Amino acid sequence: MRESDFILLYRITAGIEVILYGACMAAFLRPFLDEGAGGGRSTRRKCLFVLVDYIFIFFLGAVFSFRGWLCMLLLTALLAVCRRFLGIGREALFLLGVLFFCTRHLSLMAAQSLNHFTYRLFLAGANTPEKVFLGAALNHICIEALTLLLFALMLRGLVLVLGRRPFALHVRELCYLLLTPVTGILFVRITLQLLIVADGDSIFQLYEQVPMAVGIVPLLAALFYAGTLAAIALCQKNMALQEERGRHFVEQQQLAGIQERLAQVEQLYDGLRRMKHDLRGHLANIRGLAERNCYGDMERYMAKMEESIQALEPGMYTGNAVSDVILGDVGRAAARLGIRFQADFTFPASGGFDSYDMGIILNNLLRNALEACERVEPGKRYISLSGKKKNRFYLLEVRNSFQGDLRFHRHTGLPVSTKEAPPGPGSPRTPLMALHGIGLSNVKREAEKYRGSVDIRAEGNEFQVTVLLQENA
Repeated sequence: MRESDFILLYRITAGIEVILYGACMAAFLRPFLDEGAGGGRSTRRKCLFVLVDYIFIFFLGAVFSFRGWLCMLLLTALLAVCRRFLGIGREALFLLGVLFFCTRHLSLMAAQSLNHFTYRLFLAGANTPEKVFLGAALNHICIEALTLLLFALMLRGLVLVLGRRPFALHVRELCYLLLTPVTGILFVRITLQLLIVADGDSIFQLYEQVPMAVGIVPLLAALFYAGTLAAIALCQKNMALQEERGRHFVEQQQLAGIQERLAQVEQLYDGLRRMKHDLRGHLANIRGLAERNCYGDMERYMAKMEESIQALEPGMYTGNAVSDVILGDVGRAAARLGIRFQADFTFPASGGFDSYDMGIILNNLLRNALEACERVEPGKRYISLSGKKKNRFYLLEVRNSFQGDLRFHRHTGLPVSTKEAPPGPGSPRTPLMALHGIGLSNVKREAEKYRGSVDIRAEGNEFQVTVLLQENA
């Protein structure tokens, strides 16, 4: 092989390498891309967008002799600008970009130690320039293939640890997660500069002068990789605990509200018992007014009695005090908001369902329905609740009007929204439908207690949630 052929081969493999690494980046980001309204087709367009951007930036770098770190910054900045199209948060996108390039650097560093041995193997016995170039070309292809394979395996490990789901990060969490990979990138770039150093006529080769570096350098690369995975796992565990704490807080708030309303209902029942106790006296008073022909006074007396009875009216009778409270509150809220509320619900009397579990399901579903109806124009707002028991199963269904762009996340199956609400102090950015996500995840968790399931559908301008519960023995 001639020198010109070797240079041509090197340039061709460099171009193929850019395309392959661009495809790897698109595949790496794919699990975290928002599907959008087009589903899988939209995801493929976004993956193609990432691939084209990667190829464009790195070929541009090759033409204008940009340094590698500048290409990384330009690509990350370009993807960050297009984060809304990709459906990934700015912090998450920046983290994924750094993780990708850190993994690429670490795999390259690990392969360099192997290159120290394969180079000698392929050039053994090369006694002519043609054989030297041929051996160098074969070694180059072999090392590039092994580097790509190692990189793909390491990238796969990252995806498994990240969990293939969207995530929101604080700036402080981002800084914590970036500490190890950024240090790894700097370590690799400095080490690559030290592998071969020319000073006049003398050449310093790291692996020749420090033989232990052949094993130490890839070991350090492995430790940087393991440290990155450990930091991600620890951060995810912390985020899961925070999410669970948030769900627990919402549930406790709901239970506190139910208990407060139960106390009010108990007062109503006490009032009814007192009125029943005083009923004989009221009848005697009415009889006395009738005997004296004081019919006007009698009508006013009876009207006041009716007002007292209506004030003690709980509003809904379902056979259970907890569900009475929830449906009564929702009914009053619906009337205030101009929402038609229909409820065909009776608490199952078999005793196989806990009233507080059923209360959490009802409260979350109906509160979500109220929120959705508030965004619907007046006159088209409605909520329909039904509950049916058959044998050991209970089917609960809530239908409500809604409008807006509603999509379902492919992993959780819960509704997602691209709109964001302003974050509170010290709290992560949450979607406008975050309450729906927490509420429906609570419903899902309660349903699983009863070996049940939750089915969520959106057809036209109607949102429907069906919960199937199985009676506990």
